[in-house]
Amino acid sequence: MKRIWDSAAVIGLPDGGYGILLDDKPLKKPGGQPLALPFGKLAEIIAGEWRDAGCHGRDIIPDDLPFTRLATTAIERVSVHRDGIIGQLAAYALHDLLCYRAPSPAALVLRQAELWDPWLAWAGQKFRVTLAATAGVNPVGQPPDTAQRFAAALGQKTDFELAGLGVAIPALGSAVLGLAFLDGAVTAGAVFELSVLDELFQAERWGEDDEAAARHKTILADLIVCETFWAACRA
Repeated sequence: MKRIWDSAAVIGLPDGGYGILLDDKPLKKPGGQPLALPFGKLAEIIAGEWRDAGCHGRDIIPDDLPFTRLATTAIERVSVHRDGIIGQLAAYALHDLLCYRAPSPAALVLRQAELWDPWLAWAGQKFRVTLAATAGVNPVGQPPDTAQRFAAALGQKTDFELAGLGVAIPALGSAVLGLAFLDGAVTAGAVFELSVLDELFQAERWGEDDEAAARHKTILADLIVCETFWAACRA
């Protein structure tokens, strides 16, 4: 997409929400209707990314507009398919990253226990479910009500919070870490390091290759977007 506008500005809407004008035309959702947002801070951020997009003459790509993408996902997708999305996200708890531990070396085993066990304990207190952990990659069974308990917790979240979790939980491989991140119990940088603990451990010893570094950069950037997005939806 080429930039064909000069300015992007937030406007108040008659119902008390916020819209974005690109020059004198309303920014529209993929479905064709004008984008209407309930949060002024989020509207400012979205106007800013449209104000900056394509400024240097290159084509605009979806990665240039992450906050717009999350907002439209919340409005057009999560609101329509809420139950299915909650089910998909809750299912991550059945094979949560934190439940699969390295059998060796001893230093990694210890690090995983020190850094991951507190979050399983947090989940136990928060959701009243005790997740089982195992050494290796063979599936480990979880309590039969695990998905139900996580789905109940997810069901209390707003469409905008779920839109962010739809990015964060798959990126982290963990429903536990995703919900802790949403709740503000851990920052984007810290939760990223927890999610790639094994890889960071190996990189300390053998160095990080370019492919892993690029992937880590993308994951961290996505998590920072989610953190900022959620904050804007609470402002």
